[in-house]
Amino acid sequence: MNAGDAAIAAVFAEQYGRAVASLIRVFGDVDLAEDAVQDAFTIALRRWPEDGTPPSPAGWIITTARRRAVDRVRREAVRRDKYAQSVLLRAPDEPDDHDDLPDDRLRLIFTCCHPALARTAQVALTLRLVGGLTTTEIAHAFLVPESTLAQRITRAKGKIRDAAIPYRVPSGPELPARLAAVSTVVYLIFTEGHTATAGDRLARADLCAEAIRLGRALTELLPGEPEVQGLLALMVLTDSRRAARTTPDGALVPLARQDRGRWDRDSIEEGLALVRACLRGNRPGPLQIQAAINAVHAVAADAADTDWAQILALYDQLTVFDPGPIVALNRAVALAEVRGPGEALAVVEGLDLGAHHLFHAVRADLLRRLGRTAAAAQAYDAAAVLARNRAERGFLLEQSARIRKG
Repeated sequence: MNAGDAAIAAVFAEQYGRAVASLIRVFGDVDLAEDAVQDAFTIALRRWPEDGTPPSPAGWIITTARRRAVDRVRREAVRRDKYAQSVLLRAPDEPDDHDDLPDDRLRLIFTCCHPALARTAQVALTLRLVGGLTTTEIAHAFLVPESTLAQRITRAKGKIRDAAIPYRVPSGPELPARLAAVSTVVYLIFTEGHTATAGDRLARADLCAEAIRLGRALTELLPGEPEVQGLLALMVLTDSRRAARTTPDGALVPLARQDRGRWDRDSIEEGLALVRACLRGNRPGPLQIQAAINAVHAVAADAADTDWAQILALYDQLTVFDPGPIVALNRAVALAEVRGPGEALAVVEGLDLGAHHLFHAVRADLLRRLGRTAAAAQAYDAAAVLARNRAERGFLLEQSARIRKG
């Protein structure tokens, strides 16, 4: 890729969602907006290397895309007459309406995460329209056939159109519930990037980066919202450990064995500052508590220095917000450090998580620490059978083999 193409790629990554959102506001048509923005970037690839990058690349893209959209609507005016004419009347620059948060990207994120859409469709649409990822990239990330993913996106767009889902940020009592859905979708994207469901690599750095970018956009557009700050803090603190999570050949390195000198100190400082801001707001929520748990890990000089009692207390608070079995499983890890593996194992064996590989992995570690080596090896094997990520599966099989070798 030459320097000109790289510059256009950078503008695409940063501005695609903004451009699509701007055109959706004007034209009210998702497909028209996407096609016009794609056309604008195609024109940029042809013109910018010769004419030079414009002073305002984002403005150039949006203006060019809008002109392309207007041209298309005009061509269709003969067939669609009244509808097309009404769009043309709206097409020139116009002021935003009176929403408290008028940013087009924020409206688009909330539209993508409307409760009328299934969660899988919310994630796919957010990545496609806001993040600019291709259908192929999204399908690869979530391990579904490209045709299946394309159908999901098409159906979701159709539902937005047919149900006349409003392109706006909800207000009043709607906002907290809808904001929770948006935060959940962004965090789902991050977690898939942090530990891929399957594949050869432990992590997908591109998905982590996209989720963090969306988190930053939310914090900029919703300043002072503690759960949004908590979301960003959680992601940057978790991502700070990325370089230490694998060996050079891609093998998994568990948290206790990681070289903390390889953790990203800038990300940690950013995350800690966000956690402190959340504490000052005194409006706790599940994402803030999870961020605080990661902050405790981040400030520990080494694994032995970890304040597990504080982590356990934070999990006790998190259980109030999310009493589900996954939180209980994670809490059991802290419980083992504070009160011993026996008490933790009793909790774990009461959870209905037999289909999850992490359940068997946690149970295996507790059994190992209790000296029940045969049962521990069997539990590691059960976890490996269920693990679809090669790095995780390799680690689990290695643990099983070590136990069997004594």
